[in-house]
Amino acid sequence: MSYKQKVLVVDDESTIRRILATRLTMQGYEVSVAVDGEEALQVFEEQAPDLVVLDIMMPKLNGLQVCQELRKTTDIPIIILSALGDVGDRIQGLELGADDYLSKPFSPKELEGRIEAILRRTQSESGAESQTNGIIQLGALRVDLRKRQAYLADERLALTGMEFDVLELLVTNPGKTVSRSEILQRVWGYAPHQYADLRVVDVNVSRLRSKIGDNPKEPEFIHTDWGTGYYCQPVGQTPAVSA
Repeated sequence: MSYKQKVLVVDDESTIRRILATRLTMQGYEVSVAVDGEEALQVFEEQAPDLVVLDIMMPKLNGLQVCQELRKTTDIPIIILSALGDVGDRIQGLELGADDYLSKPFSPKELEGRIEAILRRTQSESGAESQTNGIIQLGALRVDLRKRQAYLADERLALTGMEFDVLELLVTNPGKTVSRSEILQRVWGYAPHQYADLRVVDVNVSRLRSKIGDNPKEPEFIHTDWGTGYYCQPVGQTPAVSA
């Protein structure tokens, strides 16, 4: 019997829970549901899902609090749902460790596509090995592509899967600017439909920088090509300065 990937849907709206549970089950996932933040943490411990779909506005514990609690123990993908106007909540959710977001009202088909893309990527990574020797060293930063781990001065960094994917993409293309649009497509699996979609990339890069000890004003590892994207400078080279 093949393994069914598990998705936990957390939302206090019964209609959304029912629709998503039905559609995701038809897509071949094993689906669990929770109606509030406290139940979400309990079901997570019991079911060990592969991905969490998490509404922000919920009773007992809101989605931001749940996201923060989950990130203390796990790096599995988290997609947050938020009301259309709650831009601040979406950004805060990403800063707390969520991997992606969708605004309500949303298309269930679009959510299904994002879930599929993220889980397909994480599944392929679990059995993949780099074609290089697997180790990339950038000063004090060491990236082990085979084990999917990064170290700063020999201390292992607690990166989420998506954060490591961004880091891997940049360090394996030294000196090349990778546009935010390309990062979104290659890491998250979808093209930006509006400018706000690129904020997912910016917040994840910001979060990654804080974990590797990189000052965005004077970066050592991840540099910004303003208006375009990001790049890692090869060791021993000085970043070009725009006139």
